[in-house]
Amino acid sequence: MNRSLTFLLVLAQAFSAEAKTDDSLLDPRLRLNGIQVQQAFGKTQGIAQESTVKLLRNERVIAHGTVIDSRGFVLSKASACIGARYLLTNSGIRLPVKARKRDEACDLVLLEVIGDGYEWPTLHWSDNNNSTDARWAISASPELDEIRLGLFGGKTRPIGREGGVMGVVLSDDNQSERGIRVLEVIPQSAADRAGLKINDRILKIDHRSVRSKQQVNHAMQKKDPGDLVLLHINRVDEAIELRVTLGHRSVTFDLFNRNLLMSGPTSKRKDNFPLVLQHDIPLYRNNMGGPVFNLEGQCVGINIARVDRVTNFALPHAVLYPILRDWLKP
Repeated sequence: MNRSLTFLLVLAQAFSAEAKTDDSLLDPRLRLNGIQVQQAFGKTQGIAQESTVKLLRNERVIAHGTVIDSRGFVLSKASACIGARYLLTNSGIRLPVKARKRDEACDLVLLEVIGDGYEWPTLHWSDNNNSTDARWAISASPELDEIRLGLFGGKTRPIGREGGVMGVVLSDDNQSERGIRVLEVIPQSAADRAGLKINDRILKIDHRSVRSKQQVNHAMQKKDPGDLVLLHINRVDEAIELRVTLGHRSVTFDLFNRNLLMSGPTSKRKDNFPLVLQHDIPLYRNNMGGPVFNLEGQCVGINIARVDRVTNFALPHAVLYPILRDWLKP
């Protein structure tokens, strides 16, 4: 029987069972991640679990990884697994790893397992981005003991660069020779950590005078998160220099987004990807780096960013293939 039809029949049985209960509680076996739903995916469930590993630093899980080669090569999210020393398989086997290659543009890292003797699974790729028209998305659960199900949504698309931010709200006064007044400093932002205060007036950025809010914004658009900028400010008629290490726009302004606060921690890097698949599999920030599968058990991409509680980005095969071809060539 077609896998999609099998799953729909299980869901129909689940809703039927729910309708018959007096207390409206769904039989645990028939929940979205219940036993019968898990079993409906058979081989795909095993593939997802065996192809995903946990990456550890100081005995804590910092990311998931995708086993991409029988020689023991693992692909993951570079910014999430800095300092990873070991991996842990779904069967509990622990092995040391070492970083071999990095791709900053796509936030990817290639890890190599140190040591022999483990039989790694073979990953089968889907090179058709349109295969997500089937809509079902599958990844291993955070503990690798079952699978998590979701839906692909939105078009496969590039995600643009955010640029660096200070984390301030500025006055709209234009052409002010007294500097641009700071109306608000976002708590825990780059500006807050650097010591910028409300009512400070920004006179120069990197020794260049600024006389409007637009000039300040334009200067920031040329910078990246992590860049250092020098501010010349006026504070109650006192000239002060501050060095600000710029932050990420999404991380900075998420502090004021109630919905995102309820979502829990998101990935630090969520922008500037050449192409992404979007899905809503319930995963955590430290589950990024693991594979995403279609119903046939083919890998369609690598989880690369948790955006919020219902949005994750994955890099599709079209992006991964040329990178891996170069990294894994004999």
